[in-house]
Amino acid sequence: MIGAITSRLEGLSDAATASILQRFFKTGPGEYGEGDRFRGIRVPVLRSLCREFREAQTADAISLLFSSWHEDRLLALLLMTEWYRKSDETGKEAIYNLYCSHTARINNWDLVDLSAPNIPGTHLFRRDRSPLYRFAADGGIWERRIAIVSTFQFIRQREFDDTFAIADILRDDPEELIHKAVGWMLREVGKRDTDLLESFLLSRYREMPRVMLRYAIERFPEQRRQAYLKGFA
Repeated sequence: MIGAITSRLEGLSDAATASILQRFFKTGPGEYGEGDRFRGIRVPVLRSLCREFREAQTADAISLLFSSWHEDRLLALLLMTEWYRKSDETGKEAIYNLYCSHTARINNWDLVDLSAPNIPGTHLFRRDRSPLYRFAADGGIWERRIAIVSTFQFIRQREFDDTFAIADILRDDPEELIHKAVGWMLREVGKRDTDLLESFLLSRYREMPRVMLRYAIERFPEQRRQAYLKGFA
């Protein structure tokens, strides 16, 4: 089936859109997406392809993950997410393990954000969550982002402790993409419990990277937001 999938992807390619995506996802020398290649296929089209090829096999997903094309890898993750949702416990375990053994190929922020809550986040919700802490403490940039974004699934279930704990691990991370992800997850906590988020922030906000703080307090009333930004919250 991989031949049919690849043929469809090639046929949907659009050079003008690809050029825009190359710039948007920072693929130049020294940038976080250096060397990534784009076909120019939008996410809704890839979701449609996921439905079209839902009977694909694990080997097809692995082939797509190892493609140099960004959209191919994204399609693989969409397929894996759909398979995970529909699988029995044995199948879910296999897909989770496949995901965790191929994190080197989940190598841009959109790939992480579309998959992490739905595969590792969902899988670990009722299991030992230590793999996320290992990713946060010892992983590369994308594993660190997987660690924090996976907690979105916990947040949806109103479990916030792991988000706070992993945010603490990543507070001094050197990468802005991690600061943004942590701030985003903290903001999601705040949507559900503002007082709890403020309790977390008050002892930490002065040491937080500015981008992380801005993302975390984005939905605060303007006067309160300015108090944090000016350091007198």
